[in-house]
Amino acid sequence: METLRDRLDLLDYRRRMAALYAEARASGRGAGAWGRWREGRDDLFANHPQTALDSEDLEEFSGLSFFDYDPGWRFEVEVEPVEEEELAVGHSGEGFTAFRRFGQVEFEAAGSTIGLCLYWLHAYGGGVFLPFWDATSGDETYDGGRYLLDSAKGADLGHEGSRIVLDFNYSYHPSCVYSYRWSCPLAPPENHLTVPIRAGERF
Repeated sequence: METLRDRLDLLDYRRRMAALYAEARASGRGAGAWGRWREGRDDLFANHPQTALDSEDLEEFSGLSFFDYDPGWRFEVEVEPVEEEELAVGHSGEGFTAFRRFGQVEFEAAGSTIGLCLYWLHAYGGGVFLPFWDATSGDETYDGGRYLLDSAKGADLGHEGSRIVLDFNYSYHPSCVYSYRWSCPLAPPENHLTVPIRAGERF
Protein backbone atom coordinates (compact mmCIF):
# COMPACT_ATOMS: atom_id res chain seq x y z
CA MET A 1 0.00 0.00 0.00
CA GLU A 2 1.32 3.42 -0.96
CA THR A 3 2.12 5.80 1.87
CA LEU A 4 2.07 9.58 1.97
CA ARG A 5 5.85 9.57 1.58
CA ASP A 6 5.59 7.28 -1.48
CA ARG A 7 3.24 9.71 -3.19
CA LEU A 8 5.40 12.74 -2.42
CA ASP A 9 8.49 10.87 -3.61
CA LEU A 10 6.69 10.06 -6.87
CA LEU A 11 5.75 13.73 -7.23
CA ASP A 12 9.42 14.64 -6.81
CA TYR A 13 10.53 11.96 -9.31
CA ARG A 14 8.15 13.21 -11.97
CA ARG A 15 9.14 16.82 -11.34
CA ARG A 16 12.81 15.94 -11.79
CA MET A 17 12.11 13.92 -14.92
CA ALA A 18 10.09 16.80 -16.38
CA ALA A 19 13.03 19.12 -15.62
CA LEU A 20 15.35 16.86 -17.65
CA TYR A 21 13.05 17.19 -20.65
CA ALA A 22 12.73 20.94 -20.12
CA GLU A 23 16.52 21.22 -20.23
CA ALA A 24 16.65 19.07 -23.38
CA ARG A 25 14.07 21.33 -25.08
CA ALA A 26 15.97 24.46 -24.05
CA SER A 27 19.32 23.05 -25.18
CA GLY A 28 18.04 22.04 -28.60
CA ARG A 29 19.22 19.17 -30.75
CA GLY A 30 22.51 17.35 -30.40
CA ALA A 31 24.40 14.68 -28.53
CA GLY A 32 25.33 17.03 -25.69
CA ALA A 33 21.75 17.70 -24.59
CA TRP A 34 20.92 14.02 -25.02
CA GLY A 35 23.93 13.02 -22.92
CA ARG A 36 22.83 15.26 -20.05
CA TRP A 37 19.32 13.76 -20.26
CA ARG A 38 20.85 10.26 -20.07
CA GLU A 39 22.97 11.17 -17.06
CA GLY A 40 19.94 12.59 -15.28
CA ARG A 41 17.90 9.43 -15.91
CA ASP A 42 20.75 7.26 -14.67
CA ASP A 43 20.94 9.33 -11.49
CA LEU A 44 17.19 8.96 -10.87
CA PHE A 45 17.35 5.21 -11.45
CA ALA A 46 20.38 4.82 -9.18
CA ASN A 47 19.49 7.15 -6.33
CA HIS A 48 15.82 8.10 -6.18
CA PRO A 49 13.37 6.30 -3.82
CA GLN A 50 10.94 5.94 -6.74
CA THR A 51 13.41 4.17 -9.02
CA ALA A 52 11.82 1.57 -11.30
CA LEU A 53 14.53 -0.91 -10.27
CA ASP A 54 14.10 -3.62 -7.65
CA SER A 55 16.55 -3.51 -4.75
CA GLU A 56 18.56 -6.53 -5.96
CA ASP A 57 19.05 -4.92 -9.38
CA LEU A 58 20.07 -1.59 -7.85
CA GLU A 59 23.19 -3.17 -6.39
CA GLU A 60 24.50 -4.00 -9.88
CA PHE A 61 23.14 -0.96 -11.73
CA SER A 62 25.78 0.99 -13.65
CA GLY A 63 23.59 2.91 -16.07
CA LEU A 64 20.90 2.34 -18.67
CA SER A 65 21.94 0.96 -22.06
CA PHE A 66 21.39 3.03 -25.20
CA PHE A 67 22.17 2.87 -28.88
CA ASP A 68 24.74 5.45 -29.96
CA TYR A 69 23.30 8.89 -30.59
CA ASP A 70 22.13 9.21 -34.21
CA PRO A 71 21.03 12.67 -35.43
CA GLY A 72 19.26 10.96 -38.35
CA TRP A 73 16.51 9.84 -35.98
CA ARG A 74 15.41 13.37 -35.04
CA PHE A 75 12.41 14.81 -36.88
CA GLU A 76 10.13 17.84 -36.76
CA VAL A 77 6.91 16.64 -38.33
CA GLU A 78 3.39 17.86 -38.99
CA VAL A 79 0.65 16.29 -36.89
CA GLU A 80 -2.20 15.41 -39.22
CA PRO A 81 -5.81 14.96 -38.05
CA VAL A 82 -7.36 11.49 -38.00
CA GLU A 83 -10.76 10.06 -37.33
CA GLU A 84 -10.66 10.10 -33.57
CA GLU A 85 -11.37 6.87 -31.73
CA GLU A 86 -11.46 5.73 -28.13
CA LEU A 87 -8.95 2.98 -27.34
CA ALA A 88 -8.46 0.75 -24.30
CA VAL A 89 -4.73 0.06 -24.52
CA GLY A 90 -3.73 -3.20 -22.86
CA HIS A 91 -0.98 -3.45 -20.26
CA SER A 92 2.02 -5.69 -19.71
CA GLY A 93 0.15 -7.00 -16.67
CA GLU A 94 -3.48 -6.67 -15.72
CA GLY A 95 -5.60 -3.73 -16.76
CA PHE A 96 -5.72 -1.15 -19.51
CA THR A 97 -5.51 2.62 -19.96
CA ALA A 98 -8.10 4.70 -21.85
CA PHE A 99 -6.76 6.87 -24.67
CA ARG A 100 -8.18 8.69 -27.68
CA ARG A 101 -6.35 8.55 -31.00
CA PHE A 102 -6.19 12.20 -32.05
CA GLY A 103 -3.47 12.60 -34.67
CA GLN A 104 -0.88 10.94 -36.85
CA VAL A 105 2.57 11.69 -38.20
CA GLU A 106 4.41 10.46 -41.27
CA PHE A 107 8.07 10.81 -42.18
CA GLU A 108 10.84 9.14 -44.17
CA ALA A 109 13.53 7.15 -42.39
CA ALA A 110 15.60 4.00 -42.94
CA GLY A 111 14.47 3.93 -46.57
CA SER A 112 10.81 3.66 -45.59
CA THR A 113 7.78 5.83 -44.96
CA ILE A 114 6.97 5.61 -41.27
CA GLY A 115 3.55 6.42 -39.88
CA LEU A 116 2.62 6.62 -36.21
CA CYS A 117 -0.54 7.53 -34.31
CA LEU A 118 -0.60 9.90 -31.34
CA TYR A 119 -2.89 9.33 -28.38
CA TRP A 120 -4.48 11.57 -25.76
CA LEU A 121 -4.64 10.27 -22.20
CA HIS A 122 -8.10 10.17 -20.61
CA ALA A 123 -6.93 11.03 -17.10
CA TYR A 124 -7.27 14.37 -15.32
CA GLY A 125 -5.50 17.03 -17.37
CA GLY A 126 -4.73 14.59 -20.19
CA GLY A 127 -1.46 14.28 -22.04
CA VAL A 128 0.11 13.16 -25.33
CA PHE A 129 1.29 9.55 -25.47
CA LEU A 130 3.40 8.05 -28.26
CA PRO A 131 4.45 4.40 -27.86
CA PHE A 132 5.91 2.34 -30.71
CA TRP A 133 7.09 -1.15 -31.54
CA ASP A 134 9.78 -1.72 -34.18
CA ALA A 135 11.95 -4.46 -35.69
CA THR A 136 14.33 -4.36 -32.70
CA SER A 137 11.49 -5.20 -30.28
CA GLY A 138 11.85 -8.59 -28.63
CA ASP A 139 15.57 -8.78 -29.41
CA GLU A 140 17.52 -5.57 -28.86
CA THR A 141 14.66 -3.80 -27.10
CA TYR A 142 11.57 -4.72 -25.06
CA ASP A 143 9.04 -6.87 -26.90
CA GLY A 144 6.17 -4.65 -25.71
CA GLY A 145 7.65 -1.58 -27.39
CA ARG A 146 9.14 1.67 -26.19
CA TYR A 147 7.82 5.13 -25.36
CA LEU A 148 8.85 8.35 -27.07
CA LEU A 149 6.38 10.84 -25.58
CA ASP A 150 4.35 10.74 -22.38
CA SER A 151 3.68 14.37 -21.54
CA ALA A 152 1.56 13.53 -18.48
CA LYS A 153 4.84 12.34 -16.93
CA GLY A 154 7.02 15.08 -18.38
CA ALA A 155 8.32 13.22 -21.46
CA ASP A 156 7.81 16.01 -23.98
CA LEU A 157 10.32 17.09 -26.63
CA GLY A 158 8.40 20.19 -27.74
CA HIS A 159 6.20 21.42 -30.56
CA GLU A 160 5.44 24.61 -32.46
CA GLY A 161 2.00 25.05 -33.92
CA SER A 162 1.03 21.70 -35.41
CA ARG A 163 4.64 20.54 -35.83
CA ILE A 164 6.05 18.25 -33.15
CA VAL A 165 9.58 17.12 -32.31
CA LEU A 166 10.20 13.38 -32.45
CA ASP A 167 13.74 12.42 -31.47
CA PHE A 168 13.98 8.65 -31.17
CA ASN A 169 17.31 8.95 -29.37
CA TYR A 170 15.10 9.83 -26.37
CA SER A 171 12.90 6.74 -26.65
CA TYR A 172 12.88 4.64 -23.50
CA HIS A 173 11.63 1.41 -21.99
CA PRO A 174 8.51 1.43 -19.79
CA SER A 175 8.99 0.69 -16.08
CA CYS A 176 7.62 -2.85 -16.41
CA VAL A 177 10.90 -3.81 -18.11
CA TYR A 178 12.66 -3.41 -14.77
CA SER A 179 10.17 -4.92 -12.34
CA TYR A 180 6.93 -6.89 -12.23
CA ARG A 181 5.75 -4.26 -9.73
CA TRP A 182 4.76 -2.16 -12.73
CA SER A 183 2.05 -2.72 -15.32
CA CYS A 184 2.53 -0.51 -18.36
CA PRO A 185 0.56 0.26 -21.55
CA LEU A 186 1.90 -1.58 -24.58
CA ALA A 187 2.30 -0.17 -28.08
CA PRO A 188 -0.98 -0.69 -30.00
CA PRO A 189 -0.75 -2.76 -33.22
CA GLU A 190 -1.27 0.35 -35.39
CA ASN A 191 2.07 1.67 -34.04
CA HIS A 192 3.98 -1.51 -34.90
CA LEU A 193 6.72 -0.74 -37.43
CA THR A 194 8.60 -3.14 -39.69
CA VAL A 195 11.81 -1.07 -39.70
CA PRO A 196 14.46 -1.25 -36.95
CA ILE A 197 14.91 1.94 -34.93
CA ARG A 198 18.39 1.65 -33.47
CA ALA A 199 18.15 4.81 -31.41
CA GLY A 200 17.19 5.28 -27.79
CA GLU A 201 17.20 2.80 -24.94
CA ARG A 202 18.11 -0.82 -25.57
CA PHE A 203 18.93 -3.98 -23.64
